[in-house]
Amino acid sequence: MKDLSILIVGGGIGGLTAAIALRRKGFAVDVIERDPDWSVYGVGIIQQGNVIRAMTELGLIDDYISAGFGFDRVQVYLPNGHCVADIPTPRLVEGYPGNVGIGRRALHKVLGDRTIGAGATVRLGLTVTQLDDDGAGVSVTFSDGSTGRYDLVIGADGLYSQTRSMVFPDAPKPEFTGQSVWRYNFKRTPDVIGLQAYEGQTGIGLVPLSDELMYMYVTTPEPGNPWYETEGLAAAMREKIANVPSTAIQALVGQITENAEVVYKPLEWQFIEGEWHKGRVVLLGDAVHATTPHLGQGAGMAIEDGLVLADELANADAIEPAFVAYRNRRFERCRYIVESSRAICFGQIGKGPLVDNAAATRDMFIKCAEPI
Repeated sequence: MKDLSILIVGGGIGGLTAAIALRRKGFAVDVIERDPDWSVYGVGIIQQGNVIRAMTELGLIDDYISAGFGFDRVQVYLPNGHCVADIPTPRLVEGYPGNVGIGRRALHKVLGDRTIGAGATVRLGLTVTQLDDDGAGVSVTFSDGSTGRYDLVIGADGLYSQTRSMVFPDAPKPEFTGQSVWRYNFKRTPDVIGLQAYEGQTGIGLVPLSDELMYMYVTTPEPGNPWYETEGLAAAMREKIANVPSTAIQALVGQITENAEVVYKPLEWQFIEGEWHKGRVVLLGDAVHATTPHLGQGAGMAIEDGLVLADELANADAIEPAFVAYRNRRFERCRYIVESSRAICFGQIGKGPLVDNAAATRDMFIKCAEPI
């Protein structure tokens, strides 16, 4: 199957890496993205060695590493600032770090530039309004009234996937965990040269993004999923960590001043137990296995999805067995990440037993070092 024409719905991390992987296999790829500005919010993301391995396979490694901050350790702290674990992380690619902290905008630029450079067509401000799969191909109607015909369609359109709702209208909806995350960027302090994770009901992490920049994430219980107005977000975030005894954290509290720079997000999860495709339409990333960020692997799982899907399409004689093989290769690994991340979340807010973060992190590194 070397001459397939493929539509990817969603121009985020999963959709773009899938586009790059598919172009490297020689497939014709169109990407559509709902946002006409193709924008992403400006805080960071943690990515581990399995993503560095994937970026190497995609031919992106040097651009990717240059855009972020590499590190080889994860330190776990008590709320008082006492370090209880210093975990060396495996390097899966010789000569490159075990982890990278990278700004989402920087990552988006690396992936977007390579997607276009690889020859994929990117159309912005578009959604799909109709999918007609007749068994021989998929006829697509777009939101601007235009149409297209494709051999297959990939739904990489996130947690609230429109593609999923079209092909699996009865699929379980994303579920709010009872916890939310707050994020904010700071000038990097010299001591933050790797992930510093603080345990407790209020989880906190400091992540380097570049020589100049780092970000803080804060996870907090949010019973009832309350709404926070943009006006007052900075004060609300300061209040959430005002009583954390760590002097390192308290030194940063007063710097949280700009409401518009606070990124607040309720944490939701979803895992589709059944098929991940219907006919010639298949899902990847958050559209099928959305996780909370407690193990830092949400984007990593989406990136791996794109690589595996491209492999299976290139190696199979037909689309259906390729989709089945893709799900079979991804299912248990993605379920492990979703369930393990959710367990940490539930333990923090008292909905389940408290999880040892250091042990869970070590287990994740071992699991994600395995081949995909």
